[in-house]
Amino acid sequence: MTRQISYGHEVLRKIIHLSSLWMVVSIGLFPACFNIALFALLLFSIIFIEYGNHRQWRFFTLTYGSLFNRILREKETQARFRLSGAPYVIAAALMVTVLFPKVIAMTALSIMLIGDTCAALVGRKLGRHKINMGTKSIEGSLAFWLFSASVLLFFYLNFSQSPLFLIFGLIGVTVATFAEIFENRIHLDDNFSIPLVVGIFLSFSSWL
Repeated sequence: MTRQISYGHEVLRKIIHLSSLWMVVSIGLFPACFNIALFALLLFSIIFIEYGNHRQWRFFTLTYGSLFNRILREKETQARFRLSGAPYVIAAALMVTVLFPKVIAMTALSIMLIGDTCAALVGRKLGRHKINMGTKSIEGSLAFWLFSASVLLFFYLNFSQSPLFLIFGLIGVTVATFAEIFENRIHLDDNFSIPLVVGIFLSFSSWL
């Protein structure tokens, strides 16, 4: 059975996760070319830093390692180098900036950051009904859907989007919920798959 980090460390991990909402603000405020360059630089940097920490290069273990090793999941600390969730979050920000208009990019990334956070915290604390071989819970998945739908509604109301934006967004959130549940089967990190799925469905609203 896979060892879990403590709930306190899970909370700390998700606080760091939520801090990435600054990228949503950056997408809204600055030109796409600026954000693409920024996110690409950050992505290269974090991969290099995590690799240096994995190889136990002294500078990286004394800095990054001393701060974050205690909140890494078991699969992120194996002998074989595995990325943490952070590079996938930055890669998702880069992807939505390249592929989608600003409002869709901001919505898709916000849904991943907030929905995934709520799913993890609710699932760990209140999850009683396990699904997908015990890797997820109905309670956590329901929290993901509800909070993601709330984020979608926020952008719909505050950015003057058409009803199709809400309709296709809800479909996208539902599909993303299943992508989050079956992350281990589709072999695609949910930090990356969720904004991609939501962004694609939201794009349908602008095509029709």
